[in-house]
Amino acid sequence: MPNLSQSFGYQTVPPDERERRIRQVFDLVAPRYDLMNDMMSFGIHRLWKRAMVRAARPQAGEVIVDLAGGTGDVARLLAGEGRRVAVCDPSEEMMAVGRRRTSGSGITFIEGTAEAMPFADASIDMVSVAFGLRNATNLEAGLAEILRVLKPGGRFICLEFSRPWALIRPFYDAYSFAVIPRLGAWIARQPAAYGYLVESIRRFPDQREMAALMEQTGFAGVGWRNYSAGIACLHRGIRPPS
Repeated sequence: MPNLSQSFGYQTVPPDERERRIRQVFDLVAPRYDLMNDMMSFGIHRLWKRAMVRAARPQAGEVIVDLAGGTGDVARLLAGEGRRVAVCDPSEEMMAVGRRRTSGSGITFIEGTAEAMPFADASIDMVSVAFGLRNATNLEAGLAEILRVLKPGGRFICLEFSRPWALIRPFYDAYSFAVIPRLGAWIARQPAAYGYLVESIRRFPDQREMAALMEQTGFAGVGWRNYSAGIACLHRGIRPPS
């Protein structure tokens, strides 16, 4: 199995350089990012995201931040009923795609990272993130920043690839490392970028590890729900009311 993180330089460069390289990955794939997601997941990612929004239960009048939501696909599902929705993403190219696709929807696009969001303390009702938190250069710092911007009682919901059931794991690994980079070469014309994205999935904590990190950060009501035999997982937590 190739060690793509070493070829990407993820483990051998300082955090600011990692952040620059990750941003470059998404700038490169932005025009075909959603198409690639459809191809890689056979369209199932759209069902997962709809289930995520149903579980999030956005309410009228809420202020919601969709972190790493560049193309706006989740933000469009969250918008409506007087809600104020902002996409916060480090890639200007991804957000440019999102602005075109959400024109007239009232969704705001703001540049920022998981580790440094440009929002005041305790100002956000809900932070959502779909398949983006694994790209944080410092996951613990990203979780702490999410907790900072949430209001007391505010909700955090995170949809991310996770550890699938043992029965399907060998087939999933073979598909991830053999097929996805080739799809990246064919459709997005960026095989190296999609090699990095596959490796980032492998580095992300599994279901129990992620729940433990959230609890250590200070989230309450932590839990998760598997989708598609654990290929994806919906993590949730709240900022304690007091």
